[in-house]
Amino acid sequence: MLGQRGALYPWAPVFLAFGISLYFALPNEPPLAAYALALAATFVGSVVLALYRSLFAPLVWVCLLVSVGFGLAGGRAVWVSGPVLGWRYYGPVEGRIVLIDRSASGALRLTLDQVILERLPPNKTPTRVRVALHGAESAVPQAGSTVLITAHLSPPSGPVEPNGFDFQRHAWFQGLGAIGYSRTPLMVLEPARHAALISQARYAFANFVRSEIKGENGAFAAAIMAGDRSAMSQETVDTLRHTNLAHLLAISGLHMGLLSGFIYAAIRYGLVLSPSLRHRVPIRKTAAFGALVVSFFYLLLSGGSVATERAFIMAMVALGAVFFERRVISLRSVATAALIVLLWQPEALLGPGFQMSFAATTALVAVFAALRDYDVSLGPKWLRPFATLFITSFVAGLATAPVAAAHFNHFAHYGLLANLLAVPLMGALVIPAGVIALLLWPLGLSSLGFFVMELGISWILTVAGFFAALDGARGTVVAPDPYVLAMMMLGALGVALWRGTARLFGVLPMLVAAGLWSQTTRPDVLISDTGKLVGVMTGEGRVLSAKSGSGFVARGWLENDGDLRSQEAAARHWEEASAVAAYPLLHARGKASVAAAGCGAGQILVVAGLLERDLPCLVFDERRLRETGAVALYFERDELKMKTARESTGRRLWNTRRARQ
Repeated sequence: MLGQRGALYPWAPVFLAFGISLYFALPNEPPLAAYALALAATFVGSVVLALYRSLFAPLVWVCLLVSVGFGLAGGRAVWVSGPVLGWRYYGPVEGRIVLIDRSASGALRLTLDQVILERLPPNKTPTRVRVALHGAESAVPQAGSTVLITAHLSPPSGPVEPNGFDFQRHAWFQGLGAIGYSRTPLMVLEPARHAALISQARYAFANFVRSEIKGENGAFAAAIMAGDRSAMSQETVDTLRHTNLAHLLAISGLHMGLLSGFIYAAIRYGLVLSPSLRHRVPIRKTAAFGALVVSFFYLLLSGGSVATERAFIMAMVALGAVFFERRVISLRSVATAALIVLLWQPEALLGPGFQMSFAATTALVAVFAALRDYDVSLGPKWLRPFATLFITSFVAGLATAPVAAAHFNHFAHYGLLANLLAVPLMGALVIPAGVIALLLWPLGLSSLGFFVMELGISWILTVAGFFAALDGARGTVVAPDPYVLAMMMLGALGVALWRGTARLFGVLPMLVAAGLWSQTTRPDVLISDTGKLVGVMTGEGRVLSAKSGSGFVARGWLENDGDLRSQEAAARHWEEASAVAAYPLLHARGKASVAAAGCGAGQILVVAGLLERDLPCLVFDERRLRETGAVALYFERDELKMKTARESTGRRLWNTRRARQ
């Protein structure tokens, strides 16, 4: 431990994250006594650190950070709490538009606040609702407009399978108390007010960009400049995802870094060229302050998503290091940014955005620090930029690959090549041209900047389309158990953050995690929480009981299986697969089927409704599934084992709120 003195600070966010993870991993909401214990541990640890200096100070810091993380996560969950719709609702929905985006199916989607639902008191009305528009698309009002629409709403659903992505938890921290869809036109009750000036400016700017750059290129430009993806086609988004270029769409560390770096360089070299200012103004500090101001306005204009806010914090730490004359790129600065994000939004730890951002940044800083310490040459001077680009893309891709595979169940075989060809143009042409277009806007010459910007975007989309069309462009993996990724990341952190040869021991948990991942077994049978879809695993892949309907569930199951087939293709041989399963499966959908449903001993009956009579088989109907959530069945040596979504999620604020209304 003594050998790590001076290098322990980067571990601070790791132990803070451990405390946050501890809160989210609990099977039930912790009692007040647990928070009191965490608060007492925090107080005692602070007193000990203030009064005593000893070899055990790092251990005290560990206990302090874990306690703080646990308390922060619990406090944040209570702070964002709000009503959740307790039943399926159909009727008028009134609210103010705060966000316009698109769903995974490509449907235009509105997020509303100041919600009013018919015959529902304000104290039980969700703070926010999200409605996908499935009817014929028409002109969408400005953000800030109050609208009225007839919609189907339901409470956020739980995981599509045990240990799957918990959308209820995700919606809880987003303030979403209901989600749904509408097939009817919306009515504008009141146009946008001055209170929504930033949102109005954002979408007005996005429309202006799309008027200057037509088609998919303009939609891409609006996405990276204003954070508005509503005009992007699902085909383009999928193409970017399948080539590992989707990160170019999210206004995150890359965009904020490129923008702040460009502004910093422009101000710095502009001041250097001025003889009257060169020796009178602190050039580097002035440039850093100017870049920070521009980055802040970019944060506001782009909609202030979680990824953008996280990127701004990282840029703020880097520019603050310049201002206070500290090393800009170091593991300490990365740790500081991670601490700020986790202290501000503890739930960000669970998202792929946070994990991928800091995995890539930590790996890049550690690798380039090692190259510097060991005086590794990157070749002749003319070759160094290309070598640096290759190392950056390779290391970032390698560091984020396990996270992307665990969350999204796929990886891009040609992702490295696509990034090598596309990312440099993003930094050298697209972002600078966008800034120049904004500077020329008051002069009416923005079209010059947008013309250059379109050339770069056209190249990026061409590269993505070329690699996405190649055979085997997209690989798939089976979703791992929850602890596998955590074990792999802890091992990687040990390699990156520990000093000395002992860091090599971090490779061991990484190898163990990889081995466990390769041995992951998928459920033999999956049952949705509504009983409307059943999936049976066969030698050729999972066979589904329905060709349409429950599309989100079907897509989730197939992706977790590492299966690229469509729902329709996966449902072609349901009758044969359900009959030859270890426990024959029967699935009753529709009122007539439910009324006539019957079964014998040794069979499994899934009913998409309520069954009012006792049967000799294992029955999953609406009543039982309401208690269990989605169900996974495993056939092991003539023994049937069952796991439920309720067992994996426990009873937490986000899935029991309705019971307490």
